[in-house]
Amino acid sequence: MVCLFASMLCRRDDGSYWLVSEDEMGRIDVDDVPFLAVELFTESGGRERVVSLRTNIDELVTVDADHPLRIADDILTGNPAPYVMVRDGIEARLTRAVYYELVNLGFEETVGNESLYGIWSAGTFFSLGRLEESD
Repeated sequence: MVCLFASMLCRRDDGSYWLVSEDEMGRIDVDDVPFLAVELFTESGGRERVVSLRTNIDELVTVDADHPLRIADDILTGNPAPYVMVRDGIEARLTRAVYYELVNLGFEETVGNESLYGIWSAGTFFSLGRLEESD
């Protein structure tokens, strides 16, 4: 039943979430994002790595240019809040365990004049954060 409703979920330009069927549509409230990324899979390593995430509705998403990874700051805790684009403006938040596993795969990369920590997936570098210079 959850997967059926998830397949009918869409997000409008104003950020609202709607369940849309052939006959009806109804707005639903979502506190953060509707899905969670609960499992991580990798292929290869280094710059050739491909990272895929399984959501709590069994959708498999490969982190790539069309399904980017982003890190926001949790407004309540100030801690990093990692998200991946699943489809059509709908994101999944990575569980803490999956995020820690992802961080464990990361390494330092210089982008422009910045020293960033992140991962490569499907030929794209995704920053997990800036590295601070030590004195």
